[in-house]
Amino acid sequence: MKWLARILGKKNGSGGPRPPQIFFTNTLSGTKELFVSQRPGIALMYTCGPTAYGPAHIGNLLASMLPDTIARTLASAGYRVRRVINITDFGHLVSEGDAGEDKMTKGLRRDGLSLTLENMRAMAEKYAATFIEDLADINIAIEEIAFPRASDYIPEQIALIKTLEQKGYAYRTKGGVYFDTSRFAGYGKLGGINLDTQQTGTRAKMNLEKRHSADFVLWKPDHELGWESPWGLGFPGWHIECSAMSRSLLGQELDIHTGGEDLTAVHHNNEIAQSEAASGRTFVHYWLHNAFLTMSGDKSSKSLGNVVYLSDIVAKGFHPLALRYFFLQAHYRTPLSFSWDSLAGAASALERLWKLSREIAEESKRGSASGEERERFLAAMRDDLATPQALGILWDTLRSEDYTPQEKWGLLETADAHLGLSLLHPPTTNVVTEENIPEYIRQMLTEREAARISKDFKKADRIRSEIEHSGYRVDDGPDGPVLIRTTL
Repeated sequence: MKWLARILGKKNGSGGPRPPQIFFTNTLSGTKELFVSQRPGIALMYTCGPTAYGPAHIGNLLASMLPDTIARTLASAGYRVRRVINITDFGHLVSEGDAGEDKMTKGLRRDGLSLTLENMRAMAEKYAATFIEDLADINIAIEEIAFPRASDYIPEQIALIKTLEQKGYAYRTKGGVYFDTSRFAGYGKLGGINLDTQQTGTRAKMNLEKRHSADFVLWKPDHELGWESPWGLGFPGWHIECSAMSRSLLGQELDIHTGGEDLTAVHHNNEIAQSEAASGRTFVHYWLHNAFLTMSGDKSSKSLGNVVYLSDIVAKGFHPLALRYFFLQAHYRTPLSFSWDSLAGAASALERLWKLSREIAEESKRGSASGEERERFLAAMRDDLATPQALGILWDTLRSEDYTPQEKWGLLETADAHLGLSLLHPPTTNVVTEENIPEYIRQMLTEREAARISKDFKKADRIRSEIEHSGYRVDDGPDGPVLIRTTL
């Protein structure tokens, strides 16, 4: 809490420059709104992180890209951003609907470990470390983020449940302590849940002890495992941990809360209800949600078995930032479909961008972007994080002969601060320069290009496969093929 006290204790003077206008689409209103932080120059942001029962897949990483892009855009505009991403490290229930097999128990069984809190924590730490390493690999500034573990905030969760119970928002049953959604006016304002349409008779299909079908668990008893509480041994419900941790680390009133769109209707709606019932204040002013990452038309999820991990991407010879570029090609509210071909296209584009950056750097590293192009780029980013348009402006400027190397370098500086693609210091990659291409590979590339021009795609694909078996990958782009070495 010391860093929070330091941040909140410093306020911008009224005579300071006004921050630029930034607009976000607020899920709460469904409209694009001007961002106004609760404290001048400070933005408090909470993000729902993973339940650490296995490695995070790239769909999980996509959900972490949204708050990173927000933070970069706000920081570039002069805001000091405080960020929290929680790690769920103990079991309760599998889903936001308070039903199903517990994920942590499933993970322990998969790893051959006995069901204890110590094993849950150890397993979670293992996968949390991998998750955080993956974030760092795609240029998310992990040193600027707090990653609280839910098990470290059990007293805070119990205290919050007690407050809700004292205020009449919670009731006890044999099956646990539940939040009474009928007592909270406006329940469902984020998720679109209408209690009037939910008949009490439907409770029998879900839980006979619940007063309303939308009521959710705050504390779940367990006779063998968990923590002691006023309601006996057991576990906090899934939703309460986010409310307890966010108010402990950021305060009772947040500027921004992010997460995947699958969390909107239930989990985030329940966070609002329990947080605002306890505090009597607005919990979050701006809710932002990213659309799903899909695989062959289906949401990417471990339960469906259609997941790809960052380690898979690296194993195929792609730089981790190729995934970041792939994410940035689509607006965060637009569903994004993953395929290896689309990732290869993103990798090829990023390699070309790095190549341009190196060439521009050699000519001049001093100067500033032309006012017009820089303002166009900033306008795109500050208009609900329009990353596809921002990338288009960057490409048009770098390819144009109307701007000096100094002006292009200045735009690269602005773009790198917002996009996080290592544009100023491109990493060493396995891209093979023309003079270093082996003669037999050069000949195959020539034959393949001729086949592509003549539209003999079957032959082109066959040659491409031969190139890959030779330890190289060829990615096609608007300026021709890029050859990447996949084996050393």
